[in-house]
Amino acid sequence: MAVEVLHEEKDHTFFWLGKDESGLEEGVQANQYLIVDGGQGLLIDPGGFGVFSRVLVNLSHHIDPQSIRDIFLCHQDPDVGGSLASWFEMTPACVHVSELWIRFLLHYGVNDVHRFRGIPDGGGSLTFPSGRKVDFIPAHFLHSPGNFHLFDHSSGILFTGDIGAAVYPKGQTPTFVTNFEEHVRYMEGFHGRYIPTNQVIQAWLARVRKLPVRMIVPQHGSIFREESVGKFFEWIGGIRCGLETMNL
Repeated sequence: MAVEVLHEEKDHTFFWLGKDESGLEEGVQANQYLIVDGGQGLLIDPGGFGVFSRVLVNLSHHIDPQSIRDIFLCHQDPDVGGSLASWFEMTPACVHVSELWIRFLLHYGVNDVHRFRGIPDGGGSLTFPSGRKVDFIPAHFLHSPGNFHLFDHSSGILFTGDIGAAVYPKGQTPTFVTNFEEHVRYMEGFHGRYIPTNQVIQAWLARVRKLPVRMIVPQHGSIFREESVGKFFEWIGGIRCGLETMNL
């Protein structure tokens, strides 16, 4: 599927980088995103090795890979950054990730630890040369113990990693949520099993509800916009998950 422009203004564009329609990509469906600001790129969760070629081709229509100066990883999983060694070869980018995971990510075949920028537990930010800014929002234990989301102030887009993930049958994932009540059934299983307790959801909601969020873009599943943003916050705030649902 072609790249989708989620937000565009002067010198600042937020892209969704499409998805596989060939049936060749294996594993869990995953979304990749790109911000281009003043000709400089920030790649968000570039994905595993199996999606590298598709992401590179789609991205190259909009920016020279050598202009990607930053990569953001929400956490350490291979579907988030398993292709990192290839991106190190194709770009000069620095990688922003929880400081917990830098030594772990070396196991992906990355040989230049100096290109990592560890995000402290309290979060951080990245400012483009234009002065526009993205924030790294703490989202620990959702589901990784070192986890961050990304908020783009210019677009109002909140990237939430695995939060908001929906697992549809292969090839049936819609790009945008159109029927929230129907969409819930594709989110319930993941959130109920992978989030340890609703307490961490409440801590996260206390942060993100202060932000002017216009759109939520998760790593898996469909994109939330318009009224589905508020519906999602209400839904996830009320779920039971992890230890609250298991008999241990």
